[in-house]
Amino acid sequence: MSEPLIRMRQLRKVYRKKNEEFLAVSDVSMDIHAGDMVSLVGPSGCGKSTLLKILAGLHGHDGGTLEIGGAGDGQAFQPGRDVGMVFQQPLLLKWRTILENVLLPAEILGLDLKAARTRALALLDMVGLAGFSDKLPYELSGGMQQRAAIARALVHDPKLVLMDEPFGALDALTREKMNLEMLRIWEETGKTFIVVTHSIQEAVFLGTHCAVLTAGPARMADFFPIELPAPRKLHLKTSPAFGQHVSRVYDLLGVE
Repeated sequence: MSEPLIRMRQLRKVYRKKNEEFLAVSDVSMDIHAGDMVSLVGPSGCGKSTLLKILAGLHGHDGGTLEIGGAGDGQAFQPGRDVGMVFQQPLLLKWRTILENVLLPAEILGLDLKAARTRALALLDMVGLAGFSDKLPYELSGGMQQRAAIARALVHDPKLVLMDEPFGALDALTREKMNLEMLRIWEETGKTFIVVTHSIQEAVFLGTHCAVLTAGPARMADFFPIELPAPRKLHLKTSPAFGQHVSRVYDLLGVE
């Protein structure tokens, strides 16, 4: 097997304010390979978002080791260039068109805008927004706005895409549809995704692997592969194999 893109060993993070310390992440270890779709699940406040911020280079860590970028091309991993972020809210700039919003990372990074525009239009087509490039955010539904946010996260061709509760603000039916869209986009791009979610079923449905964190400070309860048939469709959630994975996560989290 190839070297992992991300290797974490006993990762630890402490927040400090004046004379007080708050342990946010106590012990997280896992290997993530290029092309994996990793679901990160655990109780609210357990440190999932903190872990994403460390991976994005926004926060340092205070113990353990973190190695990123060992999969392949010999290029040093640059968080600002090699990470795409998707948040719970689309966070689109209301005065910019959808295409202009998608192009924002390319502008910030100083990329060739002609090539970036071609890529942005192709991404909008891939996420089902062809024909909406000149619309303003308020003219799109919540699910469509989140698709635009995913296109924006991919426009600079990152190695790693981090998603923090990307579908948490959507209604149940739209969320189910976005799960299917997310799997399609992951398969088409071949990118490495890490998705934070509070939904155990969503974690199992999306992930090639599932990382289960205990109540804060975050400690790794388990990191295991999710072996389910592909392509995944919604009826898979009624299968015994799916139920077994869900039950495993329930047991790890102590949910009766």
